[in-house]
Amino acid sequence: MSKRIRMSGLQRREQLLKVARQVFASHGFEGASMEEIAQAADVSKPVVYEHFGGKDAIYAVVVDREVRHLVQVITDALLSSTSPRQMAEAAALALLDFIETDTDGFRIMMRDAPASHASGTYWSVIGEVAERVQAIVATQFKASGYNPKWAPMYAQMLVGMVSQVGQWWLDVRKPDKYEVAAHLANLAWLGMRHLSPNPTLLSRPEDKSAATRANKKGKDER
Repeated sequence: MSKRIRMSGLQRREQLLKVARQVFASHGFEGASMEEIAQAADVSKPVVYEHFGGKDAIYAVVVDREVRHLVQVITDALLSSTSPRQMAEAAALALLDFIETDTDGFRIMMRDAPASHASGTYWSVIGEVAERVQAIVATQFKASGYNPKWAPMYAQMLVGMVSQVGQWWLDVRKPDKYEVAAHLANLAWLGMRHLSPNPTLLSRPEDKSAATRANKKGKDER
């Protein structure tokens, strides 16, 4: 039997978080257990409870770290951008880099989470990133003569496109991240470059509520 290494309280906490991160990435929240975390860390279960109190608590810390890391990575990339094309390219590459270097963290955010930690889901992260992107989009729109009030909607579109491709690339990993980022930027740039100042649908279903009101008005007048 190997001799157990004596750690300080802070060192033990960090070790437990590292082990728990691996367990949650492999099994998800529901599939993970405090017993498994303790066993992987080579400590007794009471030691894990002493540091975190329960599975919900240790999960919350693990997810919070991943969320803050991903949001910061993408935000930093976006703030360094000076054009819509660079913005799309930087966001795509930042997310793909995160997936490549922090695969466990990405899987944790993508997996099932307890209802009490819904704010730690992948989509909540994407929503937060989109909120930060909209200021950049608004600036670009204003400079290009478009209505800056559209910025929140277009920020959601751009970030949503990148995030969806990121989920797909998590498992396929082909083509490489640089090629994927280039194609994403190409699509976003061509779309942003040729925006219509007043987009309309080619065919629009009849507004049933308006038709109903008009029909009712006709009956009342008769």
